[in-house]
Amino acid sequence: MSKTLTIRYFAIFRENAGIGEESVSLDAETAADVFALLKERHGSEEPLGHCKVAINDVMADWQDGVADGDTVLLFPPVAGG
Repeated sequence: MSKTLTIRYFAIFRENAGIGEESVSLDAETAADVFALLKERHGSEEPLGHCKVAINDVMADWQDGVADGDTVLLFPPVAGG
């Protein structure tokens, strides 16, 4: 079932998509599904394991479900020292 999601891109994901945010209609059940569909759409080479995801501003796991109207944030892990 197709869901309308707001996607916010950060860092390399923003560069690949060419935009910071977009509204998309996807047939996705989980955050991993969203990632896979958007990776194909924007030609990203980033592997899932190198990325972090949040759903509605809360850090999430890739197996977490997405619902119609959710906001999904995609960003690389933050390194610091």
